[in-house]
Amino acid sequence: MYTAPFSYKKANNLSEALSLLQQNPEAKLLAGGHSLIPAMKLRLAAPPMLIDISKVAELRGIRRDGDTLVIGAMTTYRELETSDLLKELCPIIPQAVSLIGDPMVRTKGTIGGSLAHADPAADLPASMLALGAQFKIQGPSGSRVVEAEQFFTGMFSTALQEGEILTEVHIPIRSEARMAYAKFPHPASRYAVVGVAVVVDGNSVRAAVTGAGEHAMRLTKLEQALAGKPLTAENIAAACQGLLPADNLNHDLVASKEYRAHLVDVMAKRALMQAAGL
Repeated sequence: MYTAPFSYKKANNLSEALSLLQQNPEAKLLAGGHSLIPAMKLRLAAPPMLIDISKVAELRGIRRDGDTLVIGAMTTYRELETSDLLKELCPIIPQAVSLIGDPMVRTKGTIGGSLAHADPAADLPASMLALGAQFKIQGPSGSRVVEAEQFFTGMFSTALQEGEILTEVHIPIRSEARMAYAKFPHPASRYAVVGVAVVVDGNSVRAAVTGAGEHAMRLTKLEQALAGKPLTAENIAAACQGLLPADNLNHDLVASKEYRAHLVDVMAKRALMQAAGL
């Protein structure tokens, strides 16, 4: 299928991208394009202009800044997957992105594009919630920082306002933490039917799920059930029961609400067992 007509502008730096976006408020940013272009071909999206930010160098890269990992929004999945720094300090990200799509998708897709698109079945949002990430956003009025828990507001909906660009992801370094991501993939798209991310720091657990609801969300029931308890097989099995009610979960041809509720329990148990080395 063919897209609706649109114009194309290429931004060479962040300032130029912000200026173009301010001049063309109905434009869409083109990052990796693996979500936007298919939607345009299906006429589910018809922006009058695309602003290409894929070559903005200042939006790329992975670095350590004190006790924080800083990831540029245009850093590709492949760069995340192969980063020695992430493998050492935040291995859940390389693990999660290795399960995304295929090599072509991972070569072009970007962390910022995925987070800003906010697909309810995307893999990275759950990991961001479990990690306690923060997102740096640049707009006409300057920059601001938004917690991951306030960023995802609905299906394909985020806290980004008109004229703003997600520029960086900030992740606190937890040197002793154990972390894992478990996913039941859609057989064709490889999106998460349900995916659960867990980060265990001492006897504290942070967990989040994607694919189950309108957007990624914390699994607070699981966190509370394991608070202060050692990660034994018995404690994990007892905690991973009835984590989400089926009533408000997604349902489609692949999985009913009830099946998704069951998958949340199963994927949470798998992620915790992996993180605990059991």
